[in-house]
Amino acid sequence: MRLLAALLGAILILVTASPADAAPSGRTVRLARTVGVDITVPPAVNLGVGFIGGTLTAQLGVVEVRDSRGPVNPNNWVATVSATVFIIGGGGPGRTIANGRVSYWSGPATRSAGGGTLMPGQPTSAQAVTLDVTREAFRKTAGNGNNTVAWAPTVRVAIPTGIMAGGYRGTITHSVA
Repeated sequence: MRLLAALLGAILILVTASPADAAPSGRTVRLARTVGVDITVPPAVNLGVGFIGGTLTAQLGVVEVRDSRGPVNPNNWVATVSATVFIIGGGGPGRTIANGRVSYWSGPATRSAGGGTLMPGQPTSAQAVTLDVTREAFRKTAGNGNNTVAWAPTVRVAIPTGIMAGGYRGTITHSVA
């Protein structure tokens, strides 16, 4: 009984795998519109437990883009990120965390190989952006193909007051074109 009382007002936030048109959980997918550029996303992630009215910050895991097009021109690409709302049960009033309350920053490259100019969308938490619209996560602006870049993005969820305690689910989608 005490444990239940201690958890009252706490929520668990889970990020689920991306939808079918983006990179599936933990696997690599080649998008038809950009042949030779692949993106690998983390599997489903448990962001942890936060308290109603508080803020929860967690890393999503490693995202990687591999450009294997060689010396094709142009060989630039842009990786984007977006999010759904986070819901418990069927969603609705008091059961939804809006995607505008989810902030994202890519951070710098954690590793890279090959040539090209690689630019993070948000190098630090000071540049974090909300995911109420699709945002740029990383970009390759110059150089040859045959390169790889990886980053470990962080999300921050501002948990609203007046919502039901429990486990919320949402989807954060990374894609590349």
